Amino acid sequence: MFDRDRWQEIFHTLKKNKLRTFMTAFGVFWGIFMLIIMLGSGAGLENGVTDGMGKFATNSFFVWTERTTMPYKGFPRGRRFWFSNDDIQALRDNIPEIEYLAPKLQGWSSGDGTNNTVRKDRVGAFSIFGEYPEWNKIDPMDIIEGRFINDIDIKDKRKVAIIGTRVREVLFEPDENPIGEYIQIQGVYFQVVGVFVPLNTNINFGGEKEQSIFIPFTTLQKTYNYGDVVGWFSITSKNAPASVVEEKTMKFLAQRHSIHPDDEEAFGHFNLEENYEQMRGLFAGISGLIWIVGIGTLLAGVIGISNIMLVIVKERTKEIGIQRAIGASPLNIMSQIVVESVFLTTIAGYIGLVVGVGFVEAINYALIEFGAENEMFKRPEVDFNIAITSLAILVLAGALAGLIPARRAVRIKPIDALRTEQ
Repeated sequence: MFDRDRWQEIFHTLKKNKLRTFMTAFGVFWGIFMLIIMLGSGAGLENGVTDGMGKFATNSFFVWTERTTMPYKGFPRGRRFWFSNDDIQALRDNIPEIEYLAPKLQGWSSGDGTNNTVRKDRVGAFSIFGEYPEWNKIDPMDIIEGRFINDIDIKDKRKVAIIGTRVREVLFEPDENPIGEYIQIQGVYFQVVGVFVPLNTNINFGGEKEQSIFIPFTTLQKTYNYGDVVGWFSITSKNAPASVVEEKTMKFLAQRHSIHPDDEEAFGHFNLEENYEQMRGLFAGISGLIWIVGIGTLLAGVIGISNIMLVIVKERTKEIGIQRAIGASPLNIMSQIVVESVFLTTIAGYIGLVVGVGFVEAINYALIEFGAENEMFKRPEVDFNIAITSLAILVLAGALAGLIPARRAVRIKPIDALRTEQ
């Protein structure tokens, strides 16, 4: 393996036909280079989508009311109905698979639907939501100042507000502490008790999160004269798939509100778990396609090396015959051919790997430096273990590629090889 004469012979053979050596190595280089680039791009696409989801509970679903499409128990079709506060405890008591339950409401805008929030001489148009403490479990956010809504706020219908970072920018001075200050929403004063930064940007309900204001659910019902109406339910499951709990929840709510069991249009619903699994399946498919294309490209390069080694064996037929005649064993002949193939494959593959990883890192640097990252593509990267595994597989393929010409070399009879004209 470490015979100096053997390595001198290998280098001599490769230098003898520089163009052929370069083109053969380039096939392997390009194969692993393209594989690394495609893996990095796939990771960037997946990171962009999954990072946009942040820590949003992927085992969650959402249910709201629509008009009925079937008559039932004397009620006509087209009936409009609403969830109520009684449904909150009923769901908790009757569906044990529910982990977190967050009823939600959104406040309506006044006048022309523009400015609805005032502080001193500053005004702004923001989305107003009535929330339960559980909402921060389903859609976690970073509370950078103060706190989120708590159970006492709900019970006492406190006039407190948690504002997004954009709301703070509009209503307060940059160096001003908003905690404890008052803002006026639809003519009602609320004390700011928290400022939040959203941890995900791809999932929104009724407006940009940075421009949202959260107040206690019960307070919003009273402030906007909603009575006991619930806009929609946000629910996470435990010990069961979200789709199972979703179906059970809608059947239970249909019974409570006298909805026909077969009326599938009476409820609007969205299952994030199903969408998340579909997204994971999509990225698994993309990854599989990348590997198929990448491995195919690598195999093309390896086959090229095998073909070139066959040519080299034919060119060195007389030399091989002399080696056999003076006592070289078949193992020595085979190992020389295989080592040459593995050496060429390893060097070309390693260079392709390094250049590919460097190119992916350069793209990542450029995206960050020029602020070009977006919700669909960010942090292209290549897993180190995958990169090393790819190189190891390539080296193994190089060894196999050298076996065919090596076996052909040992089958050459010394007397026939010596008669061969070069």
